[in-house]
Amino acid sequence: MRPTHRKRHKLKSEINVVPYIDVMLVLLIIFMVTTPMLNANVDVNLPQANARSLKDKKDPVIISVGADGKLFLTLGDARKEPIDEQGLKTKVGAFVKANPEVSVLVAGDRDGKYDGVYQVLADLQQAGVAKVGLMSQPPQGTSASDGRK
Repeated sequence: MRPTHRKRHKLKSEINVVPYIDVMLVLLIIFMVTTPMLNANVDVNLPQANARSLKDKKDPVIISVGADGKLFLTLGDARKEPIDEQGLKTKVGAFVKANPEVSVLVAGDRDGKYDGVYQVLADLQQAGVAKVGLMSQPPQGTSASDGRK
């Protein structure tokens, strides 16, 4: 009989990190693929909120969104006229290209849906408008000049 020598293997007290690295790489790839899909915003350069009203040399272009979602356009001194989305893009785009310094303001009805205002902002971006302001009214009892009650 021949004596057999068996080597004793010592137990390793190390953690095998290879599966964790694989999971991390898969998650990294998933996040890299899905992140560009989440960027569905409209770039709007809003004015800083201060108590004084904006004073422009030229009359602003005002797009009003009613509570029912209907659109109205006021160009300069003209009267408020109803308009559809395609007409809004065409008219405002042409007016802003002719007058690049003119202010474009969006006035949304307080009881209207946010979706209407958001769609107008997207339409203005497509029309080539770089800066858009949102109109509001000061609260009741607030002075417009100093911002305090």
